[in-house]
Amino acid sequence: MNLHISLLSVSTLAAAVMAATAAMAQPLSPPMMGGPVAPPSSQESTSLLARLAAFDQARETTRTLTAPRYSFRLAAHHPGAEGQKISRVQHTYEGLRVFGSEAVVVTDSTGAIVSASVTDRRPGAQSLAAGDAAAAPAPADLKPKLSPQQAITVAIRSVRDGMPKIEHRWQPVAELLLYPVVTSTRTAAAANKPEAQLNALDVQEVVQRYALAYYVKTRMVRDRQPVYHDTIVDARTGAIIAQWQALQTAGDGGGGTGAGTGTGTGNSQYNGVVALSTSPNGSQFRMLDATRGKGGRFGGMAITNADHSSMYNPDPGDVYVNATNTWGDGKQYNGGSTTDANGQTAAVNAFWGLMNTYDTNRNVLGWQSLDGNNTATHIAVHVDRDYDNAFYDDRCKCMFIGDGGSYFYNLGSIDVIGHEMSHGVTAATADLVYSGESGGLNESHSDIGGEMVEAYARAGGTGAVIPAKGNDWMVGQEISRDKKPLRYMVKPSLDGRSADAWSTSLKQLDVHYSSGPNNRMFYFLAQGSNADPASDAHSKYLVKSPQAMTGIGNDKAYRIWFRALSTKFTSSTNYAVARAKVLEAAQELYGADSKEAVAVQRAYAAINVGEDIDEAK
Repeated sequence: MNLHISLLSVSTLAAAVMAATAAMAQPLSPPMMGGPVAPPSSQESTSLLARLAAFDQARETTRTLTAPRYSFRLAAHHPGAEGQKISRVQHTYEGLRVFGSEAVVVTDSTGAIVSASVTDRRPGAQSLAAGDAAAAPAPADLKPKLSPQQAITVAIRSVRDGMPKIEHRWQPVAELLLYPVVTSTRTAAAANKPEAQLNALDVQEVVQRYALAYYVKTRMVRDRQPVYHDTIVDARTGAIIAQWQALQTAGDGGGGTGAGTGTGTGNSQYNGVVALSTSPNGSQFRMLDATRGKGGRFGGMAITNADHSSMYNPDPGDVYVNATNTWGDGKQYNGGSTTDANGQTAAVNAFWGLMNTYDTNRNVLGWQSLDGNNTATHIAVHVDRDYDNAFYDDRCKCMFIGDGGSYFYNLGSIDVIGHEMSHGVTAATADLVYSGESGGLNESHSDIGGEMVEAYARAGGTGAVIPAKGNDWMVGQEISRDKKPLRYMVKPSLDGRSADAWSTSLKQLDVHYSSGPNNRMFYFLAQGSNADPASDAHSKYLVKSPQAMTGIGNDKAYRIWFRALSTKFTSSTNYAVARAKVLEAAQELYGADSKEAVAVQRAYAAINVGEDIDEAK
């Protein structure tokens, strides 16, 4: 919906926000997220957007942000800390969404704004607050010459690239919007710095121009491989302005009823004998757990058997059913039946991983399922034949896991499942654009989530704290046939492709490799660094005292990171903005001058994002 709103008293709102911010700056016990929240009523939406408009105008120095020219769309809502709600609001201009221009608004039980994290890319912006881009004027003509179908045809042709056989897995969609064409420039202070000395904070984003464009999403299959792309097509000329690979995978090559549950026994491939929360189904048992998620396609968390269904077919198949409540043989799939003990092992891997991912976020953070509102998800196993990847698909809000082929065994290891479900969390919250620096942060959140789930599950999968040890800081090592992981979080460049630190060329990398610096930052934040230059955990950018920074543990690091992702990041957040927002999250949780806030600054400094500081005060 697009609600036109009037302004409230700017001074009243500013005073309220300042008071709330001051209160949040005091050291607190980490709050848990509240339970699922109902969609806001029309009256609540109108009130929220009116308050946001006043907040918006209060920070503005050059524009009068009046409706209908400047307005908002309420895009999503989630539970915040107990008593609070998180709303994601899109900026519009003349009724069109401005791509990447958004606000994340946290409100209290009365509807008052506690905090608002804004990325402003609307026409006419001049200020360069964190996340904003100085903007050019909007196009004078906002009438498209192309139809949505014509834009879709342009996008499909660009992806087809001469390939004769390419089919739709999901039907394409096109949205008309205002697209800011953004470039990076140096700040005035860094104008004469050598390129090699540039820090992420030396660069700012500027809108060169705006284009009336279609945002086209194509979800196709070619040679039994999913080919997902997002394409920005100029709505007046048909030119392609931008395009990126949109398949959210673990590796590169991509960028019911409320039935009671019982405890089944699973023989898993990577974790030995595990407990499974199955459901009775007459005299049989199903891999469906209605206590972990509601609604969705199957009424609860479920594992389905794709039974080698072609990649062209997005149907996940039926929920796994067994005559007994003992599942799997613990061995790699041998290519035979997908329903006998050997075929069930892939389902055991997926179910145990999905249960533990859900429990990590719920028990530690209070966050339920993908969206915080406990919407159920599912995983389809035995996808196609010899499929050497796993991916999250936001059309069905579900995951697809391959059996492996030339390079991998079954892709259902605990960290890979945690990785893929974390893509669903990102899609439901920050929805980080899967390209450039924001795409690297998207992938990094999934790697972080996978590692934290691994640490939690290895310690038994219970309690409200993530253990300090237990994960290996390597993504996908268990599934690798040559035992080389997909990614190394301590020193990402060990894979030969990932970056260890920010540079101006980072945004040009595949998102699985531009994730490297943020993965390393998180390792330093949780575990600390090493002063020995020969150590993989050494950073040349740490020059203050002590040279080996002190980590704060997995639990605190994950709480800080998740708070930033869920309450502060927008779809266009880059590394510099991520640092600012993660620091805000640390200060809100543990205090402005806390050791946790200092650790955030040092961890980002260790990857060339911001300056290093001394730990001792």
